[in-house]
Amino acid sequence: MEFLEKYKPSVSKQNLLIIAGLAWTTAGGILTWRGLSYLMQHGHYLGWRLAGGVVFGGLFYLVLFSKISRKHIIRIRGLSIPNPCAFSFFNFRSYLMMSIMITGGVLLRKFDIIDREWLYNFYVTMGLPLLISASRFFYFRITNREMK
Repeated sequence: MEFLEKYKPSVSKQNLLIIAGLAWTTAGGILTWRGLSYLMQHGHYLGWRLAGGVVFGGLFYLVLFSKISRKHIIRIRGLSIPNPCAFSFFNFRSYLMMSIMITGGVLLRKFDIIDREWLYNFYVTMGLPLLISASRFFYFRITNREMK
C-alpha cells in the first residue's frame, strides 16, 4: 500500500478540475467531430440535423449534464485530501457509465444497428453537452468560485 501511495499520480484539487475539463472536452470533441464529419459528407438535411443536435444537446445539458458536472465539481472541491489521484475526477460509478456508453457507441457503429445518419446526429447531440460541461470545470478552476 505504501508503494501505491508513493507513486500515485497526485495533483491539487484545482488541477483535478482542469483534468476533468480536459477529459470531458476530449469525449465531447471526439463525439462532435465524428458526428459532424460524417454528417457533412453523407447527411441529408444537414441544417435541420445540426439545429436538432444543438437544441436537443442543449436540453440534454440542462436536464442531465448540468447536474452531473455540478455534482463532480462539488465532489472534487470537497475531497478530504489536498492532493488526490489524477484519476479521481470521476467516481467509480461514472467510470462504469462512461465505459458502457463508449462500448455502446462502438457496438452501434460496428454492427450498423442504427442508421448511420441518426447515430452520428446523436453523436453531435451528446457531444455538445459534454463540451458545455467541460467549460464549467475550466470556469470553476479559473475563477476559483465555489459551486452553490
